[in-house]
Amino acid sequence: MPKTSKAKTAKRPSTDDEQLPPKQSKVADTRPPLCFDSPASLFQSLIQPMETEQFFSEYWEKKPLHLQRTDHDTASYYQSLFQLSDLPSLCSEDLEYYRDVNVVRCINGKKKVLNKPGRVKSSGLNKSFVQNKATIQFHQPQRFKDELWRIQEKLECFFGALVGSNVYITPQESQGLPAHYDDVEVFILQLEGQKRWLLYTPTFPLASEYSVESEEKIGSPTHDILLKAGDLLYFPRGTIHQASTPAGVDHSTHVTLSTYQRMSWGDLLLDIFPNLLWDHSKTAVSLREGMPRGLLLGDSDNLDTSRTLSAGLRSLADGLENGTQQVRSTHMKRDFIMNRLPPYSQQELLQPAGKIPALEDMVCLRFKDHIVITVEPSHEKTDEATQLVVFVLHSLKNQRESHMMGDSCDEEEEQDTSRGLQFPLSHLQALRQLQQAQQLAVDQLQLPTQEAKLSLVLALWSESLLVAL
Repeated sequence: MPKTSKAKTAKRPSTDDEQLPPKQSKVADTRPPLCFDSPASLFQSLIQPMETEQFFSEYWEKKPLHLQRTDHDTASYYQSLFQLSDLPSLCSEDLEYYRDVNVVRCINGKKKVLNKPGRVKSSGLNKSFVQNKATIQFHQPQRFKDELWRIQEKLECFFGALVGSNVYITPQESQGLPAHYDDVEVFILQLEGQKRWLLYTPTFPLASEYSVESEEKIGSPTHDILLKAGDLLYFPRGTIHQASTPAGVDHSTHVTLSTYQRMSWGDLLLDIFPNLLWDHSKTAVSLREGMPRGLLLGDSDNLDTSRTLSAGLRSLADGLENGTQQVRSTHMKRDFIMNRLPPYSQQELLQPAGKIPALEDMVCLRFKDHIVITVEPSHEKTDEATQLVVFVLHSLKNQRESHMMGDSCDEEEEQDTSRGLQFPLSHLQALRQLQQAQQLAVDQLQLPTQEAKLSLVLALWSESLLVAL
């Protein structure tokens, strides 16, 4: 799920005279085989006829899964997500090589990049595709394709993690990338044509980084799969793979949906550990005692140092197990909510909905799947001891055009607070009430005064996060 540089705002498509072969007509509107009623129903329909419970117990992070589809509706719907004939109009969006498009070919087990300088032109892609038999890799097409936005936004709600995508268009008897493994869980939808996939036993199961593997190292494939239009292929991160378009198939188009990058238990520990240590050191004097003199210069006994650190870690673990230490994820939550897709068709959502809430009203949160609550030190700089506050962060104002395109502008940290609200720590329980309830009377909020209750719901309503029923 690679991130590149910041994307520019997409423009309306304009006519492009250059056409990539073969010319194709637009797929007529078909009834989606996917169910968008909820995040769970979307995922269930994506992997049908398999049940979600079976998928996570038998396949997730364990082994590949190939779902063959023979119905015409699914194949037509998949093709409507992205097809070769979409490229000329997309080239009018001021696309750039490397940022938006890569042109690559695998030659003798090595990736050769055939990108050109400047903007991406349809004629240049056409030449690379036809003459050089190169693969066209289109980064994060959900920035331009509404239905992919719709799918990936729901999947981000389902997984509670970022979901990126790349489209790969490969001519016949050609391969774009050498054998490699990724640091993401991969769902491949075959949109056009056919593609042959060779999968190999991982050398680094559940990998935490991308890596190319040599043919000598990977051995024989464990799976040899021919994906046809409408099929789905899943494999866990770390699975070594390579894919090519067979002879006799004009071209192959597939989209890779990827998720769970840096979402391991180890990543969570890295996120929560500073807060755990900070919280625990307020009550554990031993953690506030100074290190031995000369420790950083290597003048202290390593065994004594290891024993002291081990005792501190055991104390932290005991606090977690008996409930006296709270798990407070901050960076992972912020990264997810600030970089994920906004709600599908978001424009009408940016204004407060319904009447202004009053004390006697029943209320409920809107867009719960797009809200996270964090407890962290106040960002305000004062001479007083650091105070914990509550942040309610949301993705309603996120920009679809920059989704999964890497770091945004330098002012992003300053803009973080504009995508959420800050409350005193005393409001945490009331916010959890709202988060867990289907609906709740304002007067039942666990806050000491009527004024505090009304102030909280008004703040959430003004941010389009709450509605009075």
